[in-house]
Amino acid sequence: MTLDRIALNPKVCGGQPTVRGLRIPVSLLVRHIANGQSVSDIVAEYPELEPEDIRQALLYAAWATSGRSEPLPAA
Repeated sequence: MTLDRIALNPKVCGGQPTVRGLRIPVSLLVRHIANGQSVSDIVAEYPELEPEDIRQALLYAAWATSGRSEPLPAA
């Protein structure tokens, strides 16, 4: 699994995982999807994002809730 678009930086968004350091937390994107927004809706709302960013955010969320403990590379 490649998560090269997910960044962890203690100085950005309080250390939350973000997409490419854009100050858009993974949790925000997961909430948008959970509330029924499509990927195209989210990209329209946040034009700096790409569909692959959202896909990787969802992969990260799935990984984070799986109970695995492998660390992600630092940004």
